[in-house]
Amino acid sequence: MADDSTTTIRATFETREAADLAVEHLVQQHGISRPDIFIQSASDRNTAGAAPSGGDASHDDGARRDAPLEGEIEVSADIASSQVAAVQRSLGNAGALRVSQD
Repeated sequence: MADDSTTTIRATFETREAADLAVEHLVQQHGISRPDIFIQSASDRNTAGAAPSGGDASHDDGARRDAPLEGEIEVSADIASSQVAAVQRSLGNAGALRVSQD
């Protein structure tokens, strides 16, 4: 009998760009539906990450200084228990600082 249990996996990222890349990995490599993936601040502060990235970093005058760089971004998803090892590797490849599961 197959194990169809699920677990919640969480990963924290320094930038929104890395968190977005992780979501693409979850969707494209592991078939996780976008509505089942959640992105939020890892703390109670509003944040776009802990470092400038993407559009915030690509200005002629250097990185924008008005983005709320108040902390890390958390990506979480409920996944099949059989996917844990593969998803952990994908999140690490996308730049996760930490990965945990509930």
